[in-house]
Amino acid sequence: MKRYPWFAALFAGLYLVNAHAAEVSVAVAANFTVPMQKIAALFEQDTGQKVLLSFGSTGKFYAQIKNGAPFQVLLSADDETPLRLEREGFAQVGSRFTYATGRLVLWSKTRGLVDDKGAVLKVGNFKSIAMADPKLAPYGAAAMQTLSKLGLGSSLTPKLVTGESVGQAYQFVATGNAAMGFVALSQVMVNRQISQGSAWVVPQSLHEPLQQDAVLLNPGKGDTAAQALLIYLKSEKARAIMYSYGYDP
Repeated sequence: MKRYPWFAALFAGLYLVNAHAAEVSVAVAANFTVPMQKIAALFEQDTGQKVLLSFGSTGKFYAQIKNGAPFQVLLSADDETPLRLEREGFAQVGSRFTYATGRLVLWSKTRGLVDDKGAVLKVGNFKSIAMADPKLAPYGAAAMQTLSKLGLGSSLTPKLVTGESVGQAYQFVATGNAAMGFVALSQVMVNRQISQGSAWVVPQSLHEPLQQDAVLLNPGKGDTAAQALLIYLKSEKARAIMYSYGYDP
């Protein structure tokens, strides 16, 4: 049989291009970890395109993106960071949109420790309380705003245990290294129910809205998988998953 080495090389080159185009690298705010894992699995199942997920604090991702990290999409925990990246030339203008609005919750894995009014904060009969770093994570900033509005910022400062992200704050509480903590509702809710322990869903009047925006970053420009994923986030399947974890899609 006649062989055409040049054709084989061309085919291999096209295969590599298509394989690259079928993958999208996504930086995901820690609060959105579990919902995004489920959404990504459905996206891969429905489209055949692979999603590479990285989870962390929005502030840390901002610094990494400015330093050249090759993320194609950012799912932020706020609306300010994507806007800033867009203005500074690191994201595609016009691609930004709100994919969900999150909720802050004071949670303990111990039943009965946190009441449904958050009065435990004023009683102060606990050793430590965890939250994300307010300088890096919007959920940490919301937690500090809550304590300030309640007039408890100064009195509870000695008890604060700060994590780099809301994911780390959750781990402090889940492992018993903190009695309770301010985390994302999505981290402790399944099918619209608190999965375990005790919790107080913080009224949104106590902090700035946790409006979470997505944006197409410069490395994702022209990438069909990246654009498809952003569209998929607006689908009924994705919205249903977000809702089940306490988000307002």
